[in-house]
Amino acid sequence: MKQSFVTAAQLEEITKQYQTPFHLYDEAAIRQKARDLYQAFAWNSGFKEYFAVKATPTPAILKILQEEGCGVDCASYVELLMCDKLGFKEDDVMFSSNNTPNEEFQLARKLNVTINLDAYEHIESLKQAGSIPEIISCRYNPGGTFSLGTDIMDHPDESKFGMTKAQLIQAFKELKQLGVKKFGIHSFLASNTVTNDYYPTLARELFKLAVEVVLATDVHLDFINLSGGIGVNYKPEEVANDIFKIGDGVRAAYEEVLGAAGLDKVKIFTELGRFMLAPHGHLITKVLHKKETYRTYIGVDASAVNLMRPAIYGAYHHITIAGKDTALPTTTVDIVGSLCENNDKFAIQRKMPEISVGDTLIIHDTGAHGHSMGYQYNAKLRSAEILLQTDGSTRLIRRAEKPEDYFATIAGFDF
Repeated sequence: MKQSFVTAAQLEEITKQYQTPFHLYDEAAIRQKARDLYQAFAWNSGFKEYFAVKATPTPAILKILQEEGCGVDCASYVELLMCDKLGFKEDDVMFSSNNTPNEEFQLARKLNVTINLDAYEHIESLKQAGSIPEIISCRYNPGGTFSLGTDIMDHPDESKFGMTKAQLIQAFKELKQLGVKKFGIHSFLASNTVTNDYYPTLARELFKLAVEVVLATDVHLDFINLSGGIGVNYKPEEVANDIFKIGDGVRAAYEEVLGAAGLDKVKIFTELGRFMLAPHGHLITKVLHKKETYRTYIGVDASAVNLMRPAIYGAYHHITIAGKDTALPTTTVDIVGSLCENNDKFAIQRKMPEISVGDTLIIHDTGAHGHSMGYQYNAKLRSAEILLQTDGSTRLIRRAEKPEDYFATIAGFDF
């Protein structure tokens, strides 16, 4: 059974103050996750986490991570603007974009952040942006399939991201001629891996690549960015990743490959989003209706607008009922929102304890790729975000949208 970070008594008080649905975040756990990550990689003196902003682009959350020593990984113009306003400057920002408009490269250069180049062809875009940076990273795609033992984890050859090895080597040579002084390598081979073996395996591949690339180009390799991919145990029967075992595994590969090649000063960066935030957020929603047809439907006041992942990926999110933690499952239900789409379901034929109208449901592991993927279909409005602070109090960190927000961008009509 997954445990909530908030008690039923706390939720009763919180839902008196804030109207459901809303996303709730656990500040203490977020801070501890960042501290654990830094401790796990303390063996690398240049280690830095660049939190993937796309996962949770909420200023209050980003400031917490900033206070814990994290940088940010941005993927768009507006993410760059927001992080700059929050005080993330230059070395604290990685810009990992793809299919990138020239004006985004121009802003990245203006802010002097580290660009993670997705395509060999984008060297021309950098030239058009007006100046070549002194430090740059290139994103690698090995192609083929990525496996751990006999398990195929993902298919990089189907991914739109990154360069081939030949392109990466050629890019390093050309960028060096253009004046780049320091280089980084970045790669992302699999998503949401629930295994301690993924990062060490990825690291070993990238470390071997790094040795080959340095020999071929004689560049100064400053860092290797292991990107994201460390997942979370969405299902109760899954075992959570152990970041300390992961850190030890990466260290062993580092010493064996990079250390032996005399590259033992290379910094290690990570770009985690889901791992950092997903377990430390809940979507809190109230049961509005119970409908009996060919199935039993539990209608809640949240919808795919608030959490898109189950609707578009069929993703599993565990759901518990506040105050019924020890109750046994006695019924099978679909838990649904109110959108005019039949995929607007948080759970399908899920075994649950008896659910009544008025119950508060906790949808777990929504701290990443939850609120951030929200939209406004059916003119539904995005919900609030609430921070459960370390002292047990709550703070509104993003208000719920109002009808006037929906109408604000419409031209030619007065609402």
